[in-house]
Amino acid sequence: MTDHRSSFRPAAGEIPTSPGVYRFSDKYGRVLYIGKAKNLRARLANYFQPMHSLMPRTRHMLSLAAKLDWTVVATDTESLILEHTWITEYKPPFNVQFKDDKTYPYLAVTLREEAPRLIITRNERIRGAKYFGPYPKVWALRETAGLLQQAFPIRTCNDGDYRRAMESGRPCLAGQIGRCHGPCSQLITIDEHRERVNQLVSFLGGNDTSHLRALQRSMREAAEQQRYEDAARLRDQIQAVEHVMEKNAIVLGLDVNLDVFGLRADELSAAAHQFIVRGGRIRGERSWVVDVELDDSPETLLEQVIQSAYEQSEPPPQVLVPELPGDAEALEEALGRKRPRRGRVRVRVPERGDKARLMERAVLNAGEHLIRHKLKRAADLTARTDALAELQNALGMDEPPLRIECIDVSHLQGTGVVASLVVFEDGLPAKGAYRKYRIEQTRDDTDSIHQVVSRRAAQLDHARRAGEQPSGVYRDRPQLIIVDGGEPQVKAAARALAEAGIDDIALCGVAKRLEEIWLPADPFPVILPRTSDALFLVQRIRDEAHRFAITFQRQRRSTAIASQLADVPGLGPKRVQGLLKHFGSVTRLRAATAEEIASAPGVGPRLAEQILQHLARSGAAREPAGSAKIEVRNEDAAVDDAGGGGE
Repeated sequence: MTDHRSSFRPAAGEIPTSPGVYRFSDKYGRVLYIGKAKNLRARLANYFQPMHSLMPRTRHMLSLAAKLDWTVVATDTESLILEHTWITEYKPPFNVQFKDDKTYPYLAVTLREEAPRLIITRNERIRGAKYFGPYPKVWALRETAGLLQQAFPIRTCNDGDYRRAMESGRPCLAGQIGRCHGPCSQLITIDEHRERVNQLVSFLGGNDTSHLRALQRSMREAAEQQRYEDAARLRDQIQAVEHVMEKNAIVLGLDVNLDVFGLRADELSAAAHQFIVRGGRIRGERSWVVDVELDDSPETLLEQVIQSAYEQSEPPPQVLVPELPGDAEALEEALGRKRPRRGRVRVRVPERGDKARLMERAVLNAGEHLIRHKLKRAADLTARTDALAELQNALGMDEPPLRIECIDVSHLQGTGVVASLVVFEDGLPAKGAYRKYRIEQTRDDTDSIHQVVSRRAAQLDHARRAGEQPSGVYRDRPQLIIVDGGEPQVKAAARALAEAGIDDIALCGVAKRLEEIWLPADPFPVILPRTSDALFLVQRIRDEAHRFAITFQRQRRSTAIASQLADVPGLGPKRVQGLLKHFGSVTRLRAATAEEIASAPGVGPRLAEQILQHLARSGAAREPAGSAKIEVRNEDAAVDDAGGGGE
């Protein structure tokens, strides 16, 4: 069979070894993928390896491609800038697609106008305006704007009222009731108003306290001269300024201006969060949700996010990231070109102190945004319906899988092997039907999968042969069983179903990282589109099974060590729980020294020695695979022991 890539494969030696940007297009001229390289020849050679050695998504992109072009540039920095420019212009489907999860509000000062105003806007392209933000919550921004208007009284009326007031010489309507303090109020000149606006901009730009000190001096002078009404007005302005300063808590030194980018990603999606720090205070924040394509690394995602953040704004002198991009120097140079009069931009990873803690908060916020994005998508009824229909077509099922069961195995270096079974009905978790399995003896993961599927199949087959109607969430028959793993795990599960004589339940496996869907009788995996609702549903079910299995495995280890420690003289249940809480995990307790154990609340040196001796005698330092059965109670799942699959 002829490889269709020969139609657009360049001749040997035709591709230069210079840095540059390349793009693949389909037969209709649509750009599919854009990439950059320090050495174009070496990079593009990777796309013409044997198809079976390429990543599935790369194979999919190449199967659609009909043309390859490239542009040579002088430096890595130019390739970085050109790549981002083209991705923004062409929006290739196989590149990461940035989706700002909302349009954030800004504070803007309209400096181009004769009498500037302070406004709240989501329009980022007002000519001549000075922007501050963005801010995450508009209600908090309205409160801040009101305080600023009180601290720096400037014009609030619209342009029409302003023109009429200036032409007629009579105050504008807002000025007549004391709500506008621009030149249109006839109480201040244009130059005086401009000076007040400059003070506001200086304050917003770096929390300049000179205006606050001037207000305090004026208030004292007014009080000394017995102008108490003026002193009271100045006092209110001082309180407003102080309130605004308190709302923007100091997180770093007053002279620090930087941005912090946090990132959390999984196989399908990623979320980025930006903190905007000016004058040591967090002045705004912003977040994005990213669809991950073609095995994009965290470094590549960060590189794209940072460039996207500064398309319309000037970067600060320092940008903090959780890990350095591969072309950090080129990225610094590209960002430096956006602030030519202010010098270089440094991109670095904070290692300790306040900056490191702020980075942790940014990463935490990114994780929260990713969770909310997934939950919002999972709650969409239309998306769930489409996902089930797409999954039915992809797996060749006769009916949509309204009930899906997923099995995952968990262990600690081959010991304490357990498994989980989670259930999704109509695309949503049915937690009352979750089950946990103990696996007392096993050879490997495939044997564990075979055991669990056999136990589940035996229960289903028994009900069918007895002519029983399903009763109880565990006895309901699924349309699809998913196992966590690739081809070996799927074959083991298929063998278990065949041994039980079950042939009316569909089966598939999902492999991690590449998110391939494996079928029992197919030597090649099913590759679902990266943005498909079906793949999102399968990943969510697999992740839930993985979470549930790990929770059970940790619970068994914790309960086992607690039962062993309970035999130590003088160590009651409360002290056992306090000991485990102090160390945070069983692993840390097992690795602790006598001095470290003695530092725990209620445990002295003598008791610590007894604990170590008891652990050594009982072999608790390493839990065997075939440990004794223990009773585990959980409010949302039952435990299936080594026998059948009862509730």
